Order: sequence, then structure tokens, then C-alpha cells
Amino acid sequence: MRVCKRFFLFVFIACSNHVWGTDGALDKFLSSPITKNATISLLVKNMETDSVVADFRSNSATPPASITKLITTATAMEMLGPDFRFETYLEMDGTLENGTLHGNLYIRGTGDPTLGSYKVGNRNFLSVWTREIRDAGIRQIKGGVIADISFFNTDEAINPQWIWEDIGNYYAPGISALSYMDNSMNIQLMSGAVGSVATVVKTLPTVPDVVFENHIVCKAIDYDGAYVHGLPFSNRRYLIGSVPANKGVFGLRGDIPNPGLLLAQHLTAQLESAGINVSEPAGYQKERSQQERKVIYVHKSPLLSEIIAETNFQSNNHYAEQLFRYLGSRVSVPATVKNSVDIIKQFWKARMIDLSSAFLCDGSGLAPQNAIPADVFVRLLAYMSQVSIYKEDFLATLPVAGESGTLSGFLKDTSLHGKVQAKSGTTSRIKSYAGYMSIPGKGNFVFCVIVNNGAGKARVVQREIECFLVNLVPELPENNM
Repeated sequence: MRVCKRFFLFVFIACSNHVWGTDGALDKFLSSPITKNATISLLVKNMETDSVVADFRSNSATPPASITKLITTATAMEMLGPDFRFETYLEMDGTLENGTLHGNLYIRGTGDPTLGSYKVGNRNFLSVWTREIRDAGIRQIKGGVIADISFFNTDEAINPQWIWEDIGNYYAPGISALSYMDNSMNIQLMSGAVGSVATVVKTLPTVPDVVFENHIVCKAIDYDGAYVHGLPFSNRRYLIGSVPANKGVFGLRGDIPNPGLLLAQHLTAQLESAGINVSEPAGYQKERSQQERKVIYVHKSPLLSEIIAETNFQSNNHYAEQLFRYLGSRVSVPATVKNSVDIIKQFWKARMIDLSSAFLCDGSGLAPQNAIPADVFVRLLAYMSQVSIYKEDFLATLPVAGESGTLSGFLKDTSLHGKVQAKSGTTSRIKSYAGYMSIPGKGNFVFCVIVNNGAGKARVVQREIECFLVNLVPELPENNM
């Protein structure tokens, strides 16, 4: 509790010590040494009266970082409904005679991000699959287990707009119709003496045939500066950067090169341990074969509402990208990035929210080419609160300021603690927030603040945004409705 009080005191002093002038919260925010030379798009509106409370370049397309996920998750909620579940199919081809499958067993994915996930879902699902395969009468497979990843365009297993610095790291794993174990692995390293190269000990999970080109140097530092680089379907991973010397074993998280194949390998091992012999090694296919198949079992994901809650509460890039790409499948299969962008824009245009001024490149906000005006977020959020039949479901997926998710430290112990539900966004030189404020006696408000290239670290820019919102509240008129 002492930490919370110190933080509140710091925020209060920071807000009080600025030489704001007398022109109100917005002018104070824009004239701050931290934000005066930044690129800003900002809008605050009263939802009951639709009146503008604060506006600065709200129609200007501005890179928004992770609040982009609000567009992805709101679209998914509206198009699919909170009770939607992804489906993954176990199928077989060939013939089944006296317990022997003369053919292959297929795992056909449609984008479920939760298979084996450490975040949402049942991680022991392979035992269920094995039981279902046995119940189908299969005791031996004269073929292999094949991962069918054809539902998504495999040429875009990474978004074409992502940068090399991100690709291969845990927060930017490849997108796959068969996501598995969050598409990420923990690379365990042994740190040694200053100047030595850290040793790769093992990976969790074990990824067969992965090869590391390791250039991680142990230095006299107290932070982790190591990164992973690599492309989907390639087993070579480049490890670069530096780590603290003489720290023993520690973990570096990177992506799984081919999560569908790893899933097929793990199911093969599970079947073998259950006494079901599989003749051929596991494999994968990028394009669906024309051979007729029979469905053995349909695995259903947790509810979409749970998946969206994980996406928004923890700013889960992987979940967001899987959702984004699935939306594209409503245009055509295999789903592409263009499919996804097109259907999102068409969907909201039909609801009088025109995204033609927005440059939308992905579902998570990782792409630096994303540029979306604050006005778009405000109109979309107002729709979700005032028009959507899924209002309560969507609101439940947003963290509360000072209390939960990525907002646990935002506005903590200020006058807005617990009164804001929003999504945060943070990447290099970008800090953003978009969501709702409920102020007793004042009304309900929707807001978006996007700051690019502020004069300070993300935490410093965050405090300026906190000060703006806190200072804005006394200026709001009393609600006489």
C-alpha cells in the first residue's frame, strides 16, 4: 500500500508542478515539455449528449500501437458473437479396416489461438483427442499425422508490414491456422563470464531440428537485451544482443517456427504412448488436398468472450492476430491480410463508421504503418457502448484503471481510479489509451489519446496522459439530465 501512496503522490506532484497557464486541461497537456513537440491525436466526448469535451487533431491518422486491438476485438465480437467457438477438426482419409487406418490422420485448423495455450483453454486436450481417435476404432495408422494449415495464407505467416526487429520474438510469433502453445518457446540460456557467449541449454517445449546461431554476449549489465530473429517454417533462429553476466540459467522467449507441425508431432507421440502405432513421421500441408476425408472429432475452443478478454486485458498480440486473420476467412479461404482489412472496413462502414481515413495493416498494432485517427476509436467505442447488443460482453473484456490487466498501474490512486475502462497501447515512441470514463455526477465519456514521439520514456508520457484526464474532470459540467 505504501507503494500505491507514493505513486499517487508522485502523480499529484507531477501534475501540480507543471507551469500550465490558465487555459484548461487540454492546453496544459499540449504545452507540456513532454508533449509540446509530439504528434498527438486526441478526442473526448460525452456519450449522453454527443458533445465534444476535448479535441486535438482527432481526424489525423496517427500510429496507435496496441489500441488497434480494439478494432479487431470489437469487430470479432460484433460479427461472431461472444459465444462463438473456433473449431479444429480431426479427419482421416483412406480406409479403416479391422482397426488399421490405411491413410493419414489430419488436424485441420481454422485459427484457434488457444490450443495448448498457457493463457486460455485446456492444455491437456491431446489426451481427449487420443480417446476420440480410439473411439473411432483406430488402433494403428499406416500413414502419418498431418497438420493441415491451409485455412490461412501461409505466405503471410508473418504480417508483411512487421519489422525484422520484432519477427521471431515471443510477442510477434507467426500466424497459423494451427496455433499451438501460444506459438512460442522458452529458450533456456546459461550466462557466463563477461565477454563470453551465453550457452543454449534447451528449449521448452523441445522443438525438433531447431538450430540456433547464437551471438548473445554476456556483459556487465543488469537488464536483458537479447532478441530472437527467424522466419516461419525455417528451423534456424538467430540469437543476438546481450544479457547480464554470471546469472546462471535464464529464459529467452521466441517463436515456434512451425507450430502446426509441432502439434502433429506431439499428437503422434501421444498416440504412440497410448498403444496406437503411427507408421509415418508427422508432417504438414500448406494447401488442402482434394482427397476425400471423414471427420472423426471436432474440437471447440473456449468462448470468444474469454479469448477477447485475454486479448484486451493482457494486450495479447498473438490472440489478436489470430482473430484478425480469422475475420478474413469470411471473405475467402485461405484468409489473407487484405481479406481481414477489407471485411473490417466494410463491416463498420455499413454501421456509419468510415475507416477510409485509417491505415490498418494488422490486428495487434505491431505494424508501424498502422495510422488511425482518435475519432475512429471514439466512434467505434461509442457504438459498442450505445448500439451493440453485446455491450456488456464487450465492456467486460476491458481492464479497469488502477485495478486490472495492462491498466493496473494507470491512474492508480487518483480521482479516476476504478472509473476508467480502456485499452492501452505502447510501442517504441508511442503511448496511447482509448476507452470509457464514468464520472459520478458528470456522466459517461468516451476518449482516445494517442501520443507519438513524446519527449520521454513511455512511463513519462503515461503520466502526462494521466494528468490530462485527471485535470479534465473538474472542467466537466455537472450532469443535470
